[in-house]
Amino acid sequence: MALIELEKVSRVYRRGGEDLYALADFGLSIEEGDFVAIMGPSGSGKSTLLNLLGGLDRADQGSVRVAGEDLGALAGADLAQFRADSIGFVFQGFNLLPVLTAVQNVELPLLLTPLSRAERRKHALYALKLVGLEDRVNHRPRELSGGQEQRVAIARALATDPKLILADEPTGDLDRASADAVLDLLVRLNDEHGKTIVMVTHDPKAAEHARRTIHLDKGAVVEVVENRPAKAAEEPPASEAAAEGAEAS
Repeated sequence: MALIELEKVSRVYRRGGEDLYALADFGLSIEEGDFVAIMGPSGSGKSTLLNLLGGLDRADQGSVRVAGEDLGALAGADLAQFRADSIGFVFQGFNLLPVLTAVQNVELPLLLTPLSRAERRKHALYALKLVGLEDRVNHRPRELSGGQEQRVAIARALATDPKLILADEPTGDLDRASADAVLDLLVRLNDEHGKTIVMVTHDPKAAEHARRTIHLDKGAVVEVVENRPAKAAEEPPASEAAAEGAEAS
């Protein structure tokens, strides 16, 4: 089942009196449970594509559907709620609040949900356990390595159990060892928890961790490379596992 469907999408920016097409008559389908890397030179449309998928930008033509929703038909509070419920964002610069602990940073997206304070904390702790940071829950960003900060950011993206994770150069600010650890974590989230991941990267080694690599140039797909086969989810989503843990206690 396709989680993402783009049909005849165009996004145009006007600069210096000229129309510049970031994406032109663009089509793409990504199945639920896929892990896709997006590569291409600067100006190829990578960032525009990620922004459209995240509801941070709008197409000038065509349709962008994520999890059955036409993002072009959503606006204001409805769009914000859809993003909060269905999409987790991971950024190159981590975007953690320095005054908050790891668990408090992970709890932030849960403030938009009806969960109680205790439930928010339970979900945040479970997300940190998923990324292997259960022993760093009370550490602030300055007390963490770059790789640990990015894992906190991934835990924050997982906190609401989103259908889709969008990662924008998630290893761009990391050394090779930390980058490999973050990529291995993304692979595990995809393999074992069935998370659908779309990752923009300039790093060919990072792209090799994805199931497919889609190469863009001048707003169009120029090549698709199959890296590894799909695998069905083996464990329940984060929210289900957290709920089961709550019932058991």
